Amino acid sequence: MMRFLFGWWFAIPLWIRILAALALGSAAGAFLGPNVAAVSWMGDVFIRLIRMIVAPLIFVIIASGVAAMGDARKLGSVGAKTIALYAGTTFVAVCVGLMMATWIQPGLGVDLAGATQQALPQARAAGDILLSIIPANPIQALADGDTLAVIFFAFLIGAGTIAAGEDGKPLAAALASASAVMLRIVGFIMEVAPFGVFALIAGVVGAKGPEAFLSVFPLGMCVLIGAAVQTFFVHGLLVRLVAWLPAIPFFRGVADAIIVGFSTSSSSATLPVAIRVAERNLGIKPSIASTVLPLGASIGMDGAAMYIAILTLFGAQAFGIPLAPSDYALIIGVTTIVAMGVAPVPSGSLFVLSAVLNAVGATPEQIGLLVGFILPFDRPLDMLRTVPNVTCDLAIATVVARMEGEIDVDEYKSAKDV
Repeated sequence: MMRFLFGWWFAIPLWIRILAALALGSAAGAFLGPNVAAVSWMGDVFIRLIRMIVAPLIFVIIASGVAAMGDARKLGSVGAKTIALYAGTTFVAVCVGLMMATWIQPGLGVDLAGATQQALPQARAAGDILLSIIPANPIQALADGDTLAVIFFAFLIGAGTIAAGEDGKPLAAALASASAVMLRIVGFIMEVAPFGVFALIAGVVGAKGPEAFLSVFPLGMCVLIGAAVQTFFVHGLLVRLVAWLPAIPFFRGVADAIIVGFSTSSSSATLPVAIRVAERNLGIKPSIASTVLPLGASIGMDGAAMYIAILTLFGAQAFGIPLAPSDYALIIGVTTIVAMGVAPVPSGSLFVLSAVLNAVGATPEQIGLLVGFILPFDRPLDMLRTVPNVTCDLAIATVVARMEGEIDVDEYKSAKDV
């Protein structure tokens, strides 16, 4: 009997198991309310497993991916294309957010006077951010999960392996072996995903009630429609017109990553799954998946860019701050830059919001009130905006792989559900 049940369970595609868990978790949270906290440990286990693997996975796959290129010129080509594409999609995402907030006008008539003012940490200077990319201690950076520092060090290891020539080949082989082992571990962790997603969604709905998805309805509609436009229209067109591949296999192939991104509200936590679906479902070669996707988990923040733009107009509408065409241009420029530095963790967008609001004349008190008003509802909104973050990373990986000839088109079109 147990053998039959296990066989039946593993015969179901993973994305279907996760989607069913998401639906059951929503129902359990609505029915049990705060009592659903009894199963929260399952969500905590899932998140801890993912956090455990993220930093070593990033280091190993980037170092092995760079070493596998075998040519520093190819690395430069991939890096330039990747950063240009991320900057472009972030720019478009800001414009989508502004269009949604201008059309729906979610801040009109909203009274923020009853909100509890929240203080946000001061945004770091650009020089400090750039300096922090270089780790004083690479081992400490791994222990702290400092993604950008780990990426920088891994790139150096990979580049050094290429430069060493024959002497570097044993290390390149060891890194390739370690990368294969890490991806197997990711596969083990993903089998826990349905239980983790069930507990995470149940916890959100149980703590805030179903109204967590209905409160601040106009703002929620802005985020929902904007996320859908960025995910299916912008990223779909990117795959179709730039990579010149059909979009339907892409969305079918990345379903696992979308659902995990939605439930965890974290691009960083979704990275192991994104790498797995890129290689196994989309046919992207490890040399591209292992360089583009970890970088995207740090700077590919389309959903965050869109959300910051929406919140900026929401605040301006609520506080009656007039915006000239030059202010819209300023919002686009500032948001495109700061969004690429958003931490890939839940509610990371709120930590850079003050920089954009300051640029259009909001006072520190108004910013604090706005954040205090949004904070109770931020988690369900964060779940929505993480989806375009995830699809952005995978769409750009697909485009770069196509440009570099590092994708198996037949495997991509088959879009295996695994």
